[in-house]
Amino acid sequence: MSVAGDSVRGMISEALPDDLQKLFRGTEGEGRALSVALPAGRLVLPDEGEGETPVLWLSDQPATAELYGALRAEHARSGLYPLLLDALHKTDPEYRPWGCGELFLDRLTSPDSHDPAAVLAGWWPDGGDQDDEEGSDAMAPFDTRWPGLAAAAPLRHDPELLADAFAQQLLTEDPHLRLGLVAATTGAAALTAVGWSGPLNHDNDTARFSAVVGDWERRFGVRVVGVGFATLRLSVAAPPASPDAALAVAAEHLAFCPDNIWQGVGSVAAYAEMLVDENEWYFWWD
Repeated sequence: MSVAGDSVRGMISEALPDDLQKLFRGTEGEGRALSVALPAGRLVLPDEGEGETPVLWLSDQPATAELYGALRAEHARSGLYPLLLDALHKTDPEYRPWGCGELFLDRLTSPDSHDPAAVLAGWWPDGGDQDDEEGSDAMAPFDTRWPGLAAAAPLRHDPELLADAFAQQLLTEDPHLRLGLVAATTGAAALTAVGWSGPLNHDNDTARFSAVVGDWERRFGVRVVGVGFATLRLSVAAPPASPDAALAVAAEHLAFCPDNIWQGVGSVAAYAEMLVDENEWYFWWD
């Protein structure tokens, strides 16, 4: 499918084009509108399943910060959440996993069926994941008992404007990123709605990750901005402001993405130091 910019340019408060309506199931797309001109792009069907409902609209060319910001502002009306999508290999003509439909919606549950605290508790390490040379010091000041959720933090930025600024930064650093549109109420929900399987080696149900990110959206003003083959980039409008607060957040990150710590700085304490006043959270799964 191709939605050329000229075909929608100047459209104000009109219904979504028929092709974009296909991203919604049933009557969910009724009454949706979009006044932003889209570049050429196409709908993507997931590999799994026998249905004809696409899970993603993917731009043919790299995104721009201006387009991302305009679509982010339109999300409430359009129901389409914008993502900056990275490929496993930047020169891959199939733009894996997005362009080739390496997306697996049928195997996932619903984010609403998971309690974020219970999910993180279930992922909490038993002490066997850290480097043997570090020993128990790698988890200090924590042990094998789940410490519980970190306290919510006050907003220090407008979450939407910060997401726009982060998008501009990501595109400056990596201008090949493409734009994706997913029919979803939030960025957290979009991770499951698109059938993303990036954290597969940690847990094969993306809905659990969506549940946790959705809780971070509420507690820390997080917004999902960038998604790669096995990476996740979040803007954070309410970051921890003290070392103690950062330690509590670092514990959640350890459960959510152990590779950030064990294959990164090597200890929870060192990782926590990086989170104080930090407006970007980056996750990658090996």
